[in-house]
Amino acid sequence: MKVLLQRVSSARVEVADEVVGAIAQGLLVLVGVEPEDSQASADKMLKRLLDYRVFNDPQGRMNLSLRDIDGGLLLVSQFTLAADTRKGRRPGFSTAAPPEQAAALFDYLLERARTQHSVVASGRFGADMQVHLVNDGPVTFLLEV
Repeated sequence: MKVLLQRVSSARVEVADEVVGAIAQGLLVLVGVEPEDSQASADKMLKRLLDYRVFNDPQGRMNLSLRDIDGGLLLVSQFTLAADTRKGRRPGFSTAAPPEQAAALFDYLLERARTQHSVVASGRFGADMQVHLVNDGPVTFLLEV
């Protein structure tokens, strides 16, 4: 599982001009599912997301996690994140999980996040989404499990 997390001041996802998920300060997380991923991978990734220290403490150091600041978590499925881009001029998608597997794992990750964190929102799996964000920093990390 690969995720691209961005520390944001605010973020929202729209589908057909309707806001389907929004947060204030927190993390916007683009989620790419690969064929070998499992519920155990999703659990491990969720723990990392909630505990990853990317928010500034009073001294300006990245020492606080999403849990510490009680920030929002906006999860957005993004199969292109799992693309094979190692060669050529066009990405290959054989490294991304099939839609049924990816949807099931994304839904599992979202459900688990909602049981473990107070502010969780999401995009809509497989939809044409418009993602709006104010990247704070900018701070962006690629995490893999």
